[in-house]
Amino acid sequence: MTGPIPPSPWWQPSRHQDHRAFLLARGLITGRLRRFFTDQDFVEVETGILQVSPGNETHLHAPATALLTPDGRRQPRYLRTSPEFACKKLLAAGEPRIFEFARVFRDRERGALHLAEFTMLEWYRAGAPYEDVIADTLAVIRLAAATTGIGAFGYRGKAADPLAEAERLTLAEAFALYAGIDLLATLDGAAGDRAALAAAAGAAGIGVAADDTWSDIFSKVLVERIEPRLGQGRLSVLYDYPAPEAALARARPTDPSVAERFEVYACGVELANGFGELSDAAEQRRRFAAAMDEKERRYGERYPLDEDFLAALAAMPEASGVALGFDRLVMLATGAVRVDQVVWQPPEESR
Repeated sequence: MTGPIPPSPWWQPSRHQDHRAFLLARGLITGRLRRFFTDQDFVEVETGILQVSPGNETHLHAPATALLTPDGRRQPRYLRTSPEFACKKLLAAGEPRIFEFARVFRDRERGALHLAEFTMLEWYRAGAPYEDVIADTLAVIRLAAATTGIGAFGYRGKAADPLAEAERLTLAEAFALYAGIDLLATLDGAAGDRAALAAAAGAAGIGVAADDTWSDIFSKVLVERIEPRLGQGRLSVLYDYPAPEAALARARPTDPSVAERFEVYACGVELANGFGELSDAAEQRRRFAAAMDEKERRYGERYPLDEDFLAALAAMPEASGVALGFDRLVMLATGAVRVDQVVWQPPEESR
């Protein structure tokens, strides 16, 4: 008995031709977006892939490596999950507007929308409110669609017109509308009340495990009830995240129970995640330490803090920024059905 026939190598001309049109469109989109940023006096930067810390989020995992010094000592390094730390150091250095098409890496991720190595388009505006980068993000998505001439984005039976006026929902509005949960009532100041959210999620028919934290339950509701309903017919902007999910975002000055964080969706696909950037180094250290404690509890590992980043954060001006999954955007703008169709070299398991 013979097993399944393995796919031909990605470099075979016949296989390459199957997705070459997507790749040519990718180049056109890249060029058009570069012009969009440079026309607004952004500077394109290239920051390092090897970092002391790859990021300090609980559920993001980075490939690890080591550098050898001339005397043979090993220096641990990680492939970055985002260029965020380096870009914020450049803001501290005095750069007012920057963007980067950054190669980034994620362990434990693979699927139609996930690659272990992918391109993140990330940009920052010093001295700008986060509403400005929300506007940028919608403009970038629409420019990609205009570049290919696609009439509507489509993914797994869902469609969205990228040129239509975007839907805007706070997290509280989305939880009430799609899950019947009063999200803000499950907050205790800037912290989450696990018992309150567990009870509300259970009443909504969402399974809750005994060891789920407030953030775990929040994520389950978001994934099961909210995200599938977003970006249908038009783009969706989800904003004002609850304080426990602030990540690297600052609290709203008028309401510290929510953070200046947003995400943009099309066809149920998350395309971008942005912040009004936190510049309080002590608060960021506290959040990182809590995230790494949880990472160690769950996964048995933790990443070091980038002390140079925390020092730069204290000197960074008020700023806003966003990270956009460029491969996902190209996928939707070209009509591809998987992100590995829009990258020049598919991952090893796809060859």
